[in-house]
Amino acid sequence: MSGLEWLEAASYIVTIVGLPLAIGVYVYDRQRERQSDEEEIFLRLSDEYADFMRLVIENADLHLLSPVVKGTLSEDQLERKHALFAILVSLFERAYVLVYEENMGRQQARLWQSWEDYMYEWCQREDFRAALPALFQGEDPGFVATIQRIAETTAGKTGRTGDAEGQ
Repeated sequence: MSGLEWLEAASYIVTIVGLPLAIGVYVYDRQRERQSDEEEIFLRLSDEYADFMRLVIENADLHLLSPVVKGTLSEDQLERKHALFAILVSLFERAYVLVYEENMGRQQARLWQSWEDYMYEWCQREDFRAALPALFQGEDPGFVATIQRIAETTAGKTGRTGDAEGQ
């Protein structure tokens, strides 16, 4: 076999073996990159939720860490509570838009479940559920449907309904 024939045989081997291998490596790298991006988004959102919880602690007089509404709030306190609820709904919507998909993979579903758990936790509060309709203006329709479903589910479990906004 001449040198030219060896080169031609080598080019066939590269085409047959190397090209599929290169495509496989590319696809694998893209999947790892996508998973890394999803985790980075989740970490950023988690940091934002931690910042929100710091605001809740700084406004401890609103009793937002208590599962039930305690006492009557002043007008200033009601305004601060409404602002905190607006921040929370905005954060929940961001998580919905960035993480939720109809057909999620296992990892993405795991990340979404954390946010859904937060939503269930907050929707157990009667005052939060009562504030939701006013906070839905301009929000993503899919997000609104999701959090309304969660709010209705938690309202049924707690057996409490009504307007707690003034409490």
